[in-house]
Amino acid sequence: MDNAECIRLFSDYLLNSKGASENTFNSYMRDIRQLSEYLEEHSGCSLFEAGYTELFDYISYLRLAGKSVSTVSRSIASIKCLYTFLCINQYLRINPALKLVPEKNEQKLPQILTSNEVNLLLEQPECIDPKGYRDKAMLELLYATGIRVSELINLNIDDVYLSSGMIRCTGKGKERLIPMYHKAVKALAEYINIVRPQMIALPDEKSLFVNVSGERMSRQGFWKIIKFYQKKANIEKDITPHTLRHSFAAHLLENGADLRSIQEMLGHSDLSSTQVYSQLIKQQLKEVYNKSHPRA
Repeated sequence: MDNAECIRLFSDYLLNSKGASENTFNSYMRDIRQLSEYLEEHSGCSLFEAGYTELFDYISYLRLAGKSVSTVSRSIASIKCLYTFLCINQYLRINPALKLVPEKNEQKLPQILTSNEVNLLLEQPECIDPKGYRDKAMLELLYATGIRVSELINLNIDDVYLSSGMIRCTGKGKERLIPMYHKAVKALAEYINIVRPQMIALPDEKSLFVNVSGERMSRQGFWKIIKFYQKKANIEKDITPHTLRHSFAAHLLENGADLRSIQEMLGHSDLSSTQVYSQLIKQQLKEVYNKSHPRA
């Protein structure tokens, strides 16, 4: 089996069997292609022929090249996923990646916005033209529900239930219903009822949010939107779509929501992924204490 065939089979597995997200798929495929190029250049062997020594040398090469701990750890995860797939499907008898161990990486707590910063950001879109109404609805919906940016842009018009104030969201192969606060429902209703019919290119367009061409909004398109309003609001923190997701979870926890409910709304399969927000709140309390207590 040559590298091209191996990569093709792995690509099909990630998309069709594992149900990998767009980000995971792109990262894993990039890692495996880079490994393939390294093996051909330095070892003269294919992905199918590589043993533990060749894989270990590649990881050492990444570390010597100054790659971050998180980048190296992700590469190891990609490689282990590839060779597990090859062994499970009996393309290989022995897994050469079994002994690869990622470095321990100190968990970085996510950056969040304060409530005032969120309000400032959400006030920036001006509802004086279709783009303003659309951007207002997108930002309000993102903070109201904490959904991922990929889930936001993949929403269809029939995923919105304005009368009950809910959206149906599908992410990582699981479907969930998430409530919205009143201002988000109002912004969404104005966009859907007044603006969206003017923006869509075709009458049967399913996408909830569309670009100026009337087609589904892209990740890159929304990234530019959020950066534009960050600059307009003069917020110094680096705001990404995920910043609003983190802020949504942290603010709910601050105001008494339980972790299980937050886990359900975020679509986390493991509660440990949600518990990071407890650590974040504790860290913030400690910082406030150290800054404010007269004897701290």
